[in-house]
Amino acid sequence: MASRIEHRSTFSADLATTFDAVAGETALRARLEQIGGDDAELLEYAPAGDGVRYKLRQGISSDKLPSAVRTLHRGDLIVEREQTWKTAGSGYTGTATASVSGVPGEITAKTSLTGEGERTTLVNSGEVKVRIPFVGGKLEGVIAEQVTKLLEREAEFVAKWLAER
Repeated sequence: MASRIEHRSTFSADLATTFDAVAGETALRARLEQIGGDDAELLEYAPAGDGVRYKLRQGISSDKLPSAVRTLHRGDLIVEREQTWKTAGSGYTGTATASVSGVPGEITAKTSLTGEGERTTLVNSGEVKVRIPFVGGKLEGVIAEQVTKLLEREAEFVAKWLAER
């Protein structure tokens, strides 16, 4: 059984400005530099017609991992994420996938960005699946919690980025 990930953030900026702060190449590079962890890198960035596709890598030092994860995984975690965005009506929709080094499973999500005047809402809705007998469910919960914390930190970065521009 998978663990759910649900996260919603609202920003005080119009849709186009917020989209650039969430998915623009300059903002992504700055976000990775500030909160991406060890070995963070924007691996690919490709505008794609009416949207964009990018892939990034983030590192999580083993000393920052919960003890439940450290007992199952030796060393640092490397997370590779791929995100696509495309225009949909008056907003954007997308998909996100992620894999964690040494963990058999995946993280998948649907994303949306919708605006109303000077307010824009970002929604992430997904799940974590880990295929390890007996402990997979516990690990899914820990990973879902860590992903939610990461989404919160990313939303804080976006809000700050928007406030400074």
